[in-house]
Amino acid sequence: MKKNSKKWVAAAAVGTVVLTTVTGCGSDSKGSSASPSAAATGQATSTAAAQNLAPLDLSIMLPIFKTNYPKDDGPVTTEIDKKTNTKIHLEWVPNSSYTDKFNITLASGKLPSIIYVGDVKNPSFVNAAKSGAFWEVGPYLKDFPNLSKANPVIMNNSSIDGKNYGVYRGRALGRNGINYRKDWLDAVGMQPPKTIDDFYNMLKAFKEKDPDKNGKDDTYGMVLVKWTGQWASGFDIMKLWFGAPNKWGVVDGKLVPEHQTAEYLEALKFMKKLYDEKLINQDFAVFDSAKWNDPVVNNQAGVIVDVTDNAARLDDKIHAALAKDGKDNPSIHYVDNLIGVTGKNGMKALPTSGFAGILAISKSTVKTEAELKRVLKFLDQMNEPDLTTLAGFGIEGKHYTKDGDAVVPVKDTALLESEVEGLNQMLPYIPEDTGLKVKQTPLRLQTTKIQKEAEQYVVANPAEPFISTVYSQKGQQLDNIINDARIKFIVGQTDEAGLKAAFDTWKKSGGDDLVKEMNDLYAAVKK
Repeated sequence: MKKNSKKWVAAAAVGTVVLTTVTGCGSDSKGSSASPSAAATGQATSTAAAQNLAPLDLSIMLPIFKTNYPKDDGPVTTEIDKKTNTKIHLEWVPNSSYTDKFNITLASGKLPSIIYVGDVKNPSFVNAAKSGAFWEVGPYLKDFPNLSKANPVIMNNSSIDGKNYGVYRGRALGRNGINYRKDWLDAVGMQPPKTIDDFYNMLKAFKEKDPDKNGKDDTYGMVLVKWTGQWASGFDIMKLWFGAPNKWGVVDGKLVPEHQTAEYLEALKFMKKLYDEKLINQDFAVFDSAKWNDPVVNNQAGVIVDVTDNAARLDDKIHAALAKDGKDNPSIHYVDNLIGVTGKNGMKALPTSGFAGILAISKSTVKTEAELKRVLKFLDQMNEPDLTTLAGFGIEGKHYTKDGDAVVPVKDTALLESEVEGLNQMLPYIPEDTGLKVKQTPLRLQTTKIQKEAEQYVVANPAEPFISTVYSQKGQQLDNIINDARIKFIVGQTDEAGLKAAFDTWKKSGGDDLVKEMNDLYAAVKK
């Protein structure tokens, strides 16, 4: 098991992962299995092997977002039972109270077969997992056609100290990038940016060349919102273009905080240049993220560096605003998107965690390895196109019709809520969503394409799996020191010497202890 854990972490620590490698590894390990039981387990779409087995009783606890929900004997649930040789019992919990119910269920020791875990780093879950309440599934995934193709970066992100105590629910990993006003770029006579210099020149043109052609000096390049230092501010995405690591880097076999690298400082200097030249909003440090889209929709700014699926939302809002004034052109897209731009080390992209919770399998209910393999077989089967479509949209002719290859849900919302909606909460989407989808606009299709392409450029955080005691106690204080220092540097309230003094304060305030602890954890997993 240790060897397996090391594999996921090592793969992520490389920094850049090519997804095709994952697929290949899955195929190889599946093909080399000599165990008859493992081979039988791998028959994801065939029910022939299961004919001699009684249906598997499967209790599943999931969040629900509506007051109505699918019942155990509903038509869709019954069809899933038939296709997977199971007898499913669904324990629905209102999403608003799910965390409380989860903790109560965990404390009771009476766990369902599968339980949705929204926060893998939840101390209650971490303690339960480490004390043996849940199966470590990582070593078993190689025996299943779909689960064997799990992405190593996401496996790493969803692990606890390198061990996977559940099957992750996949989401777009390569989701972050650049959204920009395509009509503005056309108006200033430029091509989409390919390099950091191109990106800078686009922002400059958006400020100086009257991209909205109203004859006024009232536009700027990019809108930023107040920075929390977590997950994905514009800076967190852009710093990778300069070669900075994602939160933690590996230098000479040791973990190093990102702000202690020269590339991080280079990225900060670039941000300061954008601020000094008024290419970004001067109030970014206090700008509410709820209003992030407004300057782009209102013809004030031309760029947002954020999740690339925001391009479609921006485009929809611009169309709506123009339609209100009778000026819309429905046949064009006003917004376009990119994975990013290249720096001296090529294309680099900030990944999301790549998952929305995990589906953990309890040892108290699923007692034997044989039972575990049947549960994993069920989760593997749910990634097949027909079952993914079934859990996502229901039964054709009853819950949806088809327009070509696209799904058109029926308009009976009460029917959908009572028989379909919520069942997709148990879909892992590994290696991806293979089910039918609703009709997509060209921009949304492009977004899906570039998010998939971006996976080969993502820079993983090698420290993602580790649970830090120091950070749990001092993390907020340490983050605030760095956030305050970088904002002051960008807006000119402190110079490089002041920035480095703040970094020294970080070290003395617990940063050195954090670095030591993280390296101890990293070294333990590498053994």
